[in-house]
Amino acid sequence: MPRWSVLVGPERLAAVTWLARDPRASTVAPLAARVPINHGLAEEILPLDPDLIVAGRYTTRVAVGLLTRLDAPLLELDVPQSVAGVAEQIRGLARAVGEPERGEELVAAMRSRLDALPPAAPGPRPTAVVLRPNGFVAGSGSLVDELLSRAGLENMADRLPLGSQGALPLEAIILGGADVLIVDAAPDAPPSLAGALLHHPALKALKRQVRTLSLPSRLWTCPGPQIAEAAERLAAVREAPP
Repeated sequence: MPRWSVLVGPERLAAVTWLARDPRASTVAPLAARVPINHGLAEEILPLDPDLIVAGRYTTRVAVGLLTRLDAPLLELDVPQSVAGVAEQIRGLARAVGEPERGEELVAAMRSRLDALPPAAPGPRPTAVVLRPNGFVAGSGSLVDELLSRAGLENMADRLPLGSQGALPLEAIILGGADVLIVDAAPDAPPSLAGALLHHPALKALKRQVRTLSLPSRLWTCPGPQIAEAAERLAAVREAPP
């Protein structure tokens, strides 16, 4: 079982999204293999007659709309943009499933790991840029930015043209001069146009010149207790030799 554990066991789950079984995107793939799956369709969910239906901000809107009109017991979760937001979402979901104490335990364990990160050395922090598919970077006001700061890194995104939350050409990232390059993608992700930039020859050359971390997107794209592991990996690359 993952170090961050879970709120409820498989025996309480009528079904989970099929994506939960994909280890490239899911932190609980082994557990999800023991639970029936669904594809986000209302006609799959309703016959299960669940006590609670949990949907995300990007869950199929047609299905969410239908479930809402039918007064199904629906809980919609947004994507937290801070550690405090992650903690509050864990607590809210824990209350909804009748496990408030377990929620507090998960939050406490997550915060304990974040508080145990090695402190940054005095002086300027190493600069870092997070590169996502399609050249997207994450700037100030994002969870990524907060985790970089907690790990002792300075986020370069806001210094780059259009970099705060937008997409950048690879040239801007290469010329930006970051000390650390963090590639936000699963190393074995299937080929896609969005991910093609991450395999560009120029980027491969850059990786030989700066410290590089390939951070699995499952650790912070859909944030939960596992963000503590993301921060630990970021802190480790900060300490790595240039």
